Amino acid sequence: MSKFKTWTARTEDLQSEWYVVDATGIPLGRLASNVARVLRGKHKPTFTPHLNTGDHVIVVNAERVVFTGDKLDSKVYTRYTGYPSGLRKRTLRQQRDLDPTFPVMHAVRGMLQKNSLGRSMLKRLRVYPGPDHRHQAQRPKTITFGEKGEVRVV
Repeated sequence: MSKFKTWTARTEDLQSEWYVVDATGIPLGRLASNVARVLRGKHKPTFTPHLNTGDHVIVVNAERVVFTGDKLDSKVYTRYTGYPSGLRKRTLRQQRDLDPTFPVMHAVRGMLQKNSLGRSMLKRLRVYPGPDHRHQAQRPKTITFGEKGEVRVV
């Protein structure tokens, strides 16, 4: 029998923190993958795949996120109403004009797990189009993401 044991986090061991990310000038995919990693908790040494070990993330300035290439006019969001000929399409430009937070939420949702654990992780994400948010009482720390994806607390 091995003397080494694998440590797994329990629900009483979990501590979540609050972070603020400024989306100004960051490409959407890079922002979404880094935010999804923090929501999942993979930046912590206590990461456990079957528990929600992630932190709360507040994304501000979502309207200033950068889209590379011709995505504003070529990327199309589709949804189906459930009725005959109910397919609705909007380009990224149209969707961003209606709701500037939608592209960020949609991209992060696509990078999380597609089950109840992923849905509970997504509830910890707050996205605001401008620089103001209403979570000052939680005293969030500002974070940035490095070249290799490391999380830097400022």
